[in-house]
Amino acid sequence: MPEAPRIVVLRLGHRPARDKRVTTHVCLTARAFGAERVLLSTHDVEIERSVRGVVAKFGGEFVVETGVPWRRVLREWPGTVVHLTMYGEHVDDVLPRIHGGDLLVVVGAEKMPRDVYERADFNVAVGNQPHSEVAALAVFLDRCLAGQGLRRPFPGPMRIVPSRRGKVVDKTL
Repeated sequence: MPEAPRIVVLRLGHRPARDKRVTTHVCLTARAFGAERVLLSTHDVEIERSVRGVVAKFGGEFVVETGVPWRRVLREWPGTVVHLTMYGEHVDDVLPRIHGGDLLVVVGAEKMPRDVYERADFNVAVGNQPHSEVAALAVFLDRCLAGQGLRRPFPGPMRIVPSRRGKVVDKTL
């Protein structure tokens, strides 16, 4: 079975006072659906601390870096750059054209600069209607990894046990 690509999410335009909750959800979605890290263009220690807390409790090797120079990341990325935007080509039409290697998924919080569209190998839409960037990221990663991102193990001190009713958490703290 071929090795899964290295997937990194680049979050642009994060405004700490306004976007804290959504950006946290972008990070948690990236982690749960198969990305190995999120790079955040804005420095935000609260986001770093919050996500580190989840990783410490639930396991995995996920990392969040904030304050990264996003133009340099785009310029120097060694693999494919996918920009999630409702103005792009439909995800189902693009996925067959993405052929392995490292994948940088760009997710915006506000209007994206023109150079993001121009630098991206693919501008991808999960639909051409307004929707959440969290939803777009989840759909894209799930389809990109054929659902396998959600099946990865996260060995940590806490584990949610699937249950038909109620909440079951295995705590090995």
